[in-house]
Amino acid sequence: MRSSKRIGRTLACTAVALTTVAAVGACGSGDSSSTGGGTVTTWVYPVIADEKANQAYWDGLVAAFEKANPDIDVKVSTYPWANRDTALATALAANKGPDVAYLIPDQLAAYERNLVPADEYLSGADREALRPAALKAVTVGDTALATPVLMSAYPLLCNKKVFDDAGLTDRYPTTWEELSALAPQLKEKGYFATSYSGDTTATLNMTFYPLLWQAGGDVFSEDGTKAAFNSPAGVKALTWLKTFIDEGWAPKDLVTTTPKIEQTDLAKNKVACTWQNSAAEVEPFWGKDNIVVRPALKGDAEAAYGTVGTLAVFKGGDTDAAGKWVSFVAQEKNSAGLQKPGGYFPTRTGAADLYPGDTRQQETAAVLDTTQVGPLNKAARDVMGVLAPELQAALLDQKSPQDALDAAAEAADQLIARKR
Repeated sequence: MRSSKRIGRTLACTAVALTTVAAVGACGSGDSSSTGGGTVTTWVYPVIADEKANQAYWDGLVAAFEKANPDIDVKVSTYPWANRDTALATALAANKGPDVAYLIPDQLAAYERNLVPADEYLSGADREALRPAALKAVTVGDTALATPVLMSAYPLLCNKKVFDDAGLTDRYPTTWEELSALAPQLKEKGYFATSYSGDTTATLNMTFYPLLWQAGGDVFSEDGTKAAFNSPAGVKALTWLKTFIDEGWAPKDLVTTTPKIEQTDLAKNKVACTWQNSAAEVEPFWGKDNIVVRPALKGDAEAAYGTVGTLAVFKGGDTDAAGKWVSFVAQEKNSAGLQKPGGYFPTRTGAADLYPGDTRQQETAAVLDTTQVGPLNKAARDVMGVLAPELQAALLDQKSPQDALDAAAEAADQLIARKR
């Protein structure tokens, strides 16, 4: 009789920093076979923040899966979010990586050569059940690289108290033009229309990219070989944003600093709307009843940032066993326990409502189909590193929007060429 499985808390594979990921095998491959048996090692992170609840969730799934698949052992280890790429890359390079790992979309392109495409183990019915936005989030070219297990969305959130105090009750914006028209009226009453985190450490997926998408632009060219953010759409987005800083419609100090949220004008109920924060983040400061969820702002298009959590299968192990395990976790009844504690959403169109009676969550769910996770390009994170300071320079009047974006694009093209 097999011993019971517990979630490990220490790293089985010692990690040191690496800058590249080798196309190598996984930790569990040594005792796996092509017959579908063996051990499937799985690395996850604390999506469920409560440690005991996290352990209970994974222990329960492992027990149920092993009962249905007695020839497969599953070992789940939970590691910290910090330095997860370094640890994973190091383990893979040492041929000691996991068979399955929790990845977010912008990691998929970096690990593409290490991954077994989801199409090799995900059934056609399971694939067809996925939300289009969830499937798009894991697809590079025509290949789905991983299996989505949860989603989130960052819609426009507006502070009811601010609108009421400014005499603008129920005039919540739906377009760029409407927010721009409200901004002077809000400023006159002592409020900012929005806030923008221009600190170069902030992820552009949540800050500038939603505006770029709403302007009809994109970060990379369609074939992924060039930067595309210095297009007319990119200039339009940056110019629109710069107007808010120049006119005092958004706090200028946030262009260069990222204070703790409780120290910001957002927390002090001085900001009308934000697309860069979740309801859970603002609730302690605004109060639940003052959070108004709106669809993403529309420019030339409607788009919002959203995350998609995935389980990916690595090469070198038993694909059949690992694929069965991932497909099991991804089933609606099984993934719901991972989604609900953090306020996340199902990745399947026909899934049951996890938040009946919660209007705010239901309104957030309505934005899921317009979400984007950011570019799935091997150079995506590097490109952020050269674009962010140029955006900041434009917002501080050190460069024109076009010059700033052109300078970033020139540097980005060199990075993209190196990553190919």
